[in-house]
Amino acid sequence: MRAVLQRVRRGCVTVENERKAEIGPGLVILLGVGKEDDREVATWLAEKTAVLRIFQDDQGLSNLSLLDVGGEALVVSQFTLYADSSKGRRPSFIDAARPEVAEPLVEHFAGQLEAQGVPVQMGVFGAHMVVEIENDGPVTILLEKHGTE
Repeated sequence: MRAVLQRVRRGCVTVENERKAEIGPGLVILLGVGKEDDREVATWLAEKTAVLRIFQDDQGLSNLSLLDVGGEALVVSQFTLYADSSKGRRPSFIDAARPEVAEPLVEHFAGQLEAQGVPVQMGVFGAHMVVEIENDGPVTILLEKHGTE
C-alpha cells in the first residue's frame, strides 16, 4: 500500500461539479492499494499516518502529529500510484489491486484513521474526481508498506 501524505491548509473533492468532501488543516492522503495488500497493511499505514510528526510546533520544528494538531484527513483512492512506467510509453497497473479488493481496504484504512481519533472525509472510489490541494509547506511524504513485508 502506498500513501502520499500532503500537509494541507485545506483540501476538497468534487465529482461532476458537486462537492463530495472537504477538510480544513490536516492531510490529503492519496492512497494506492497493491494486489498483495491486506487489512493488516492498511491498519499499520493508518496508525503510522496518525502519529507521523510532520506538523510544526511553536518553535517551527516538525514535532507534532495529525492527532496532536487536531487535523483532519481527506482520503482519496488513487490506483495510479502503482503505475509502472519502466517499459514503453503507457504505464502498466498490473501491481494495483482490483477494485473489489482495493475499495474495502481503502475504507478500512479510513476507518482505522477514525479509530485513532482523526476526522476523515473520503473521495468517491472509482469516480473521476477533481482534487483541490492547498499544500502547506509544501510537505509531501510517501509512506509504503506491502502485504509481503
